[in-house]
Amino acid sequence: MTLVATIAHTERVLSFEDARHVVTEHAQQLSALRPPPTESLPLLAALGRVLAQPVLADRDLPPFPRATRDGFAVHASDVATAVESRPVSLRVVAEIAAGTTATLPQIKEGESAEIMTGAPVPAGADAVVMVEHTKRRDETVLVERAVRSGENVVPRGAEATRGARLLAPGARIDHAAIAVAASVGCADLQVFRKPRIAILSTGDELVELNAPPGEHQIRNSNSFSLAAQVLEAGAEPIQLPIARDNLVSLRELIRQGLQADLLLLSGGVSMGKYDLVEQVLGEFGAEIFITGALIQPGRPVVFGRLGSIRTPPRYFFGLPGNPVSTMVTFKLFVRPVVDALAGAPPSPLPFVQVKLKSEIKTKTGLTRFLPARISGSHTKTEVELVRWQGSGDIVATAAANCYLVIPPDRDRIAAGEMVSVLLP
Repeated sequence: MTLVATIAHTERVLSFEDARHVVTEHAQQLSALRPPPTESLPLLAALGRVLAQPVLADRDLPPFPRATRDGFAVHASDVATAVESRPVSLRVVAEIAAGTTATLPQIKEGESAEIMTGAPVPAGADAVVMVEHTKRRDETVLVERAVRSGENVVPRGAEATRGARLLAPGARIDHAAIAVAASVGCADLQVFRKPRIAILSTGDELVELNAPPGEHQIRNSNSFSLAAQVLEAGAEPIQLPIARDNLVSLRELIRQGLQADLLLLSGGVSMGKYDLVEQVLGEFGAEIFITGALIQPGRPVVFGRLGSIRTPPRYFFGLPGNPVSTMVTFKLFVRPVVDALAGAPPSPLPFVQVKLKSEIKTKTGLTRFLPARISGSHTKTEVELVRWQGSGDIVATAAANCYLVIPPDRDRIAAGEMVSVLLP
């Protein structure tokens, strides 16, 4: 039996949900293997990377009871009867600014301290009356509204106690994580090394960007869109030369690509005479888990590996050659594996529900991820398909800001219905 026949015999064209499940299962297995090497980076240089060591609180957060409003620190019991028509008068014994180094007074019954947002609440006071509910009169203040004990005060250690884990290994470092690390004095962070992702576009119809295309040739945009998605995922793209539609070229370049942590092939995975990728992968002893997914665009997607999970495996994806199919299949299937190789858990797909602006009619059988655009305000958001000419239409896709998801059992969706949208 030939290699081509063997691969065809093990054909596995899965639903979107099943294909996604297969990929995430393998990503989770990768996460359970030996973690990737680590390196130490300055705080801002760690943005977008995956944390390798926990970040702990070096002291209680906040380290003191903190005022959340400008106003007056008081005993709540002193102002329990305060209303605008019968204000309570308190003596002002101090003014406390954020960052003060002065000794704080003890607030006794009948006393108060003027206080600024972020300043420490002095002992004895258990609440802050907002300044808009007071009137200052020389050394006194008239309080025109009652407050509860604890109102407008964050207690010491309410956010975290000393030694508490604030960020866990595997966390993707975003701007909020940078703020947390800075707040506990982390000038450097230990992060996992970026995985190296090889990108190999195939096809005689392709030319490099700096070469003039022939009459029936196109420029190799897939290599660059995939490299951009790899960078956005926090990994390092390795763009290989174009593989031509012959076994010699494919063998050599696939061999090079398999030296990386993950190989992404674009094109050559359909049923055409010159679609040779699966044959060459079979020659390398590849185990193929998915030979297609019931989606549009991106049906002829391939996923497999060389080696076993007990040895350092080399995973690969064969992505369709049409540019939009390549973008969609990366988001749906490649990203979880990239996350695992980077030391992070697989990212969930960001779906939201949005009202459909115009009616959609289509065929059943495939889960469709079609370029669309969300518009409107935060109180009236709508989504509408962009006009496109199929999975080669990168211009329309660039005008979109999401993908509208059409379930495989729907042939019509009426305007005004809530639909699922996949965000970038």
